[in-house]
Amino acid sequence: MEVLKVENINKSFDGVHAVKEVSLKIETGKIYGLLGPNGAGKTTTIRMIMNIIVPDSGKITLFNQPMEDSLKAKIGYLPEERGVYPKMKVHEFLKFLGELHDMRGAGLDEQVDLWLKRFDLATMGHFKVEELSKGNQQKVQLIGSFLHDPQLLILDEPFSGLDPVNVNLVKEIIMEFKEQGKAIILSTHMMDAAEKICDHVYLINKGQKVLDGELDKIQQQYGHNSVQLEYKGDGKIIEKLPFVEKFNDFGNFVEVQLKDGHSVNELLENIIPHIEIYRVQAKRSSLNEIFISLVKGGEHHA
Repeated sequence: MEVLKVENINKSFDGVHAVKEVSLKIETGKIYGLLGPNGAGKTTTIRMIMNIIVPDSGKITLFNQPMEDSLKAKIGYLPEERGVYPKMKVHEFLKFLGELHDMRGAGLDEQVDLWLKRFDLATMGHFKVEELSKGNQQKVQLIGSFLHDPQLLILDEPFSGLDPVNVNLVKEIIMEFKEQGKAIILSTHMMDAAEKICDHVYLINKGQKVLDGELDKIQQQYGHNSVQLEYKGDGKIIEKLPFVEKFNDFGNFVEVQLKDGHSVNELLENIIPHIEIYRVQAKRSSLNEIFISLVKGGEHHA
């Protein structure tokens, strides 16, 4: 089911396009990666979705309705600029956030306690927010986004300030929301994290969408023609082939990237007469490699 539809939105500041003709569609039960370099227009796009700033043109509909503040109760939003009340106690602050989403009474207290326990903050409810570490403050803000059981999660850099254990915890929680049929928009610089959990990727660069598609299909379409080899013999035979783009020796195996238009079969035909091959394994390009390639290359595939 479609939760959010963004159609050809534009936004300029002082004559400079921050976002230009961006469209996207968000459905339930999926995780969408909104990716791009700093200044690409990701946060501006999210702020327009949240009705914090108004597009110069274009259309945004949420749950088949024009976006308005009353619909925000259905959204769990973690903004890029973190906002906490530093003098408030953690439990008090989270109750305040819950009340903003019409949560009340014992049910609210129970949810706050459950989430604090989930994030290993159960003993810190009486601390002032300012007394927490940066990472723990981030966890408190994440709880504030999750607390009211939203139908759509919009998370702008949710892994910022978290150690690897808590990054894994947040990924686990996001996956749980997906399994519950929620829709999730994830904006992050952590490509490895996005690659592990995203179903669909939108890549924005210089205010324009340059990539839009299911992650598996993107990796098939834009992935480098690479292969890992284990062999016995002189590796320079491989390295010197004119259609080998890159040759990386990792000791017990090598990784070979071929130039466009050349195949693994062609590579094998050229090296089998000279060296003994133990293992051949095609390598799928990482999302980070595709991201760097497209941003540097300036390709546009909207």
